[in-house]
Amino acid sequence: MMPPIRVWTREEMLERVAFFKDLSGSKEGLADSHLPQCEKELINVIGFQPPDDETAFSPVGSESSTAAAINIYEGFNMGFVKCKPGRGPLMHNHDTNETFMPISGKWRCHWNEGDDYEYVDAGPCDVVSFPPGVMRRFSCLEAPEGETEAVMLFVIGGQNPMAEYSEDALKIIEDHDAKNNS
Repeated sequence: MMPPIRVWTREEMLERVAFFKDLSGSKEGLADSHLPQCEKELINVIGFQPPDDETAFSPVGSESSTAAAINIYEGFNMGFVKCKPGRGPLMHNHDTNETFMPISGKWRCHWNEGDDYEYVDAGPCDVVSFPPGVMRRFSCLEAPEGETEAVMLFVIGGQNPMAEYSEDALKIIEDHDAKNNS
């Protein structure tokens, strides 16, 4: 059944508008954030909140998950990632769909690990959609000419999506931390 139609005021609609030039995110809040190869800014535009399950983490990290530019919860979440070539998160999984669409630059979307590893390269307006239960990651391959970072949009379904790192990713984090804390 469709909701009833009503008139929305300009003020009401402006609460649902986010201008890219005004957005900011966080480079912290994920277990891989401190690894040089994982440096990225995650910008929470719509919806992301910290998950209820304390054993998982928000796809945008603990800092960005509390700062949605458009603070609504309507069954999906949307954000941007900005990073330099060669950077991106480690392999992870979500309990829901995750869809990527590069806005600028060239990106690699990876899935599976070991002998089953695969990837596809995507540019502006290409779309890659991962179902739940697929280990995935993305990495920036190149920034637009004259820029140091590229931008990619991501949409993740659900009210409070959760994420988890692969065993290989957790080992990379553990090895990095052991090397740098000794």
